Amino acid sequence: MGLPLSRHGTARIVLLGRQGSGKGTQAARLSVIYGVPHVSTGEAFREAIKAGSELGHKVQGYLDRGELVPDDMVVAVIEARLFGPGAPAGFILDGVPRTLNQAEALDAMAAPRGLDVVVDLEVRTEEVLRRISGRRVCANCGTTFNLADNPPKVAGRCDECDGPLLQRDDDTEEAIRRRLELYETVTAPLIDRYREQGLLVSVDASGPPDEVTGRVVALLNASSER
Repeated sequence: MGLPLSRHGTARIVLLGRQGSGKGTQAARLSVIYGVPHVSTGEAFREAIKAGSELGHKVQGYLDRGELVPDDMVVAVIEARLFGPGAPAGFILDGVPRTLNQAEALDAMAAPRGLDVVVDLEVRTEEVLRRISGRRVCANCGTTFNLADNPPKVAGRCDECDGPLLQRDDDTEEAIRRRLELYETVTAPLIDRYREQGLLVSVDASGPPDEVTGRVVALLNASSER
C-alpha cells in the first residue's frame, strides 16, 4: 500500500525512529508538504501538564522518572487529539505508537480507513549521540535546533520566537543510551509489524535535514506509484 498523494490534507502518516533520528524536524516539514497537522505526543503531554489536569500530573511523574508513559494514557491523548470531535482528516504522527499495544489501539481508532504509510527513520547510535548532545529546545515555543546540523540563526535564540534555547536535562549520554535500550526492546518490533502490513518505508536519516526530507518525499512518491 502506498501513500495516496492525491489526498493532500488528509494523508495519515506515522513516523518511527530512534531518539535523535529527526522525527520532530521531519514531521514539521512533511506537515507543510502534505497539508496535515503535525501531532506530537510530547507536545500533547506538555499541554496536559501545563493545563494542570489529572492526566498532566500523572504524565509529569513518569517523565520526571525517565519512564515511558503507560499505554492507556498515551492512547487517551491520541484518541482525543486525532479521533474525537473536530479531529483533523489527516495527520503526521510523531512519538506514537511506541509499543505493540499502542499500535493495536491506533489500528482500532484509525479503522476502517487505517493509516497510509509508516516511515522509519534509520540512524546509527553514534550519530544519535552526536545529534542529541547538540540538541537545543526553545523554552517558549518548543522549536528544536541542533548545533551541528540545524543551528539557530542567532546563537542561543529561537528563530521562531526569539526565546532562549536550552539543553534538556535528560540529554546526557547515560540517559540517551537508556532511551535507546528501551527503543530496541519496546519500539523496534513495530518495524516488523508495519512491514508485514505493507505500510513501512525505511529512510536513511543521516545527513542534513533538507537531504533527509528529500529522501522521504522521493520514497513516498515512489511508493504511491507502485
